[in-house]
Amino acid sequence: MVLDAGGRVIARLAVIDAVGAELSPQQLATLRRHAGLSIFLDQQVEISGKKSNTLLATNSTTSVTAGDFTRTSAANGTLEKDELTRMLFDRAEYYHPLLVNAPDLHRAGTTGKGVTVAVVDTGLWWESDTVLSKTPKFRLDTTSKPLDDDPNGHGTHVSSTIASSSLATNWIAEGIAPMADIGAVRAFGADGSGSYIDVIEAIDYIVKNKAKHNIRVLNLSFSATPRSYYWEDPLNQAVMKAWQAGIVVVAAAGNSGPDPMTIGVPGNVPYVITVGAMTDNYSPIDSTDDKLATFSSTGPTYEGFVKPEVVAPGGHIVSSLPFDGYIASLYPGSMVGADRQFKMSGTSQATAIVSGIVALMLQKDPSLTPDQVKCRLMASARAAVNAKGKAAYSVFQQGAGLVNALAAVNSGESTCANRGLDIARDLAGTAHYQGPANIDADGTFYLVDEQGKRVADNGLTWSGKYGSADGYLFSDGKLWSRTDIWSSGRLWSRSQAWSDSTPWTQGKLFSRSLAETMSVNRWVEHE
Repeated sequence: MVLDAGGRVIARLAVIDAVGAELSPQQLATLRRHAGLSIFLDQQVEISGKKSNTLLATNSTTSVTAGDFTRTSAANGTLEKDELTRMLFDRAEYYHPLLVNAPDLHRAGTTGKGVTVAVVDTGLWWESDTVLSKTPKFRLDTTSKPLDDDPNGHGTHVSSTIASSSLATNWIAEGIAPMADIGAVRAFGADGSGSYIDVIEAIDYIVKNKAKHNIRVLNLSFSATPRSYYWEDPLNQAVMKAWQAGIVVVAAAGNSGPDPMTIGVPGNVPYVITVGAMTDNYSPIDSTDDKLATFSSTGPTYEGFVKPEVVAPGGHIVSSLPFDGYIASLYPGSMVGADRQFKMSGTSQATAIVSGIVALMLQKDPSLTPDQVKCRLMASARAAVNAKGKAAYSVFQQGAGLVNALAAVNSGESTCANRGLDIARDLAGTAHYQGPANIDADGTFYLVDEQGKRVADNGLTWSGKYGSADGYLFSDGKLWSRTDIWSSGRLWSRSQAWSDSTPWTQGKLFSRSLAETMSVNRWVEHE
């Protein structure tokens, strides 16, 4: 049709049965006359930033082989967790693996070995052998100016957080899954800008080459303002195809919090694992002052789904980054010690941590489906509670709570996620879905059960406010009694959705202006 109209095809996006094209206004008008043809402007995507405060530390690292994690178990096994944390904090902020109980798995031999995590981002620094202590499983560049490098730095930081096997001086690995493989996909330029077409092309390659590279996890540390229902967005369609193909998709909630309904694309896809951020408040030994990061985007989505599913450390994550890259040039004060360590905050980093945990889970049990992985992550998470044992944040802010790698790997849950959803029907357009969230006339968010009745339960309603700046404990206790409600969906009915109030106007929701931008990582203050 594009060629018949006189346009030029610039990309074939088989994953969503579409093409990227250049069209004149007249050619576009011709195509719009075809019934059943959906046309979207190619949305621009970019990184933006602002100055932040900094905290400097020193660091010393070395590289390892797979055996080193088990060979050091005897020495590390004699130390209490607080002792390990104190040692680590004295040298550098390399303690995020401890916050999610990953080192215990490393010492037992669960390191993500054999699992490939595809990272669609700004690429990977050409010194990958130094940065990750390994070569990437594959590299791909879908931008107009291919480059076997990461001139920005964001992609390298994310990849290192996921899978670097560099060790701090106390033998704690930088990466959550230190022996996992990385597939470095560059879909964003040196300044962080890109397009929907570039990202969809990247996902198309990943789905087609899943078996070749054993790609089991897809990390998407970026977000954009939703401009349509989740099922209409072309990028979301590609993400859903990846999930349907058996790839666990982990997406950032976004850095637009703490206001409600700020979850971005593709984190608003109900099937995927959407990740918010928490912080240890610069006291890794004291877990009682942990809190939700103020920048972390919150739910629900427009379609009424509870998001994020979980939260992970994202307040001040130290990982590898090119010292001569774009981000380092903007924020030189965030370089830490050696010239390749850098502190960055955001749901991008929290997402990377969860992707690493998923790699650990899939090494332990390669038969797990994406739905089962999502279920186990949520079932094993630890919700933030106050001194009275009540929810410190609602499910719309913290989801199921802080991820726990050790508990997730050992979980036996399998049927608690995406119940009532059929991704095949969703992609075919024969059915779409809505979640259990609603909002009343006072602006309070709440959940309804299968009969449409309002559920009154601890943490299942929310006024839309962030809450106290005081810290809370992410408890090991089981907090939510009705997870069967908020982790499921039902058939979409526009007449039933948001029956008490309309959260935003349809004109705003369906705006398809190129002025909107997607952010791989909007720079936020360290917390």
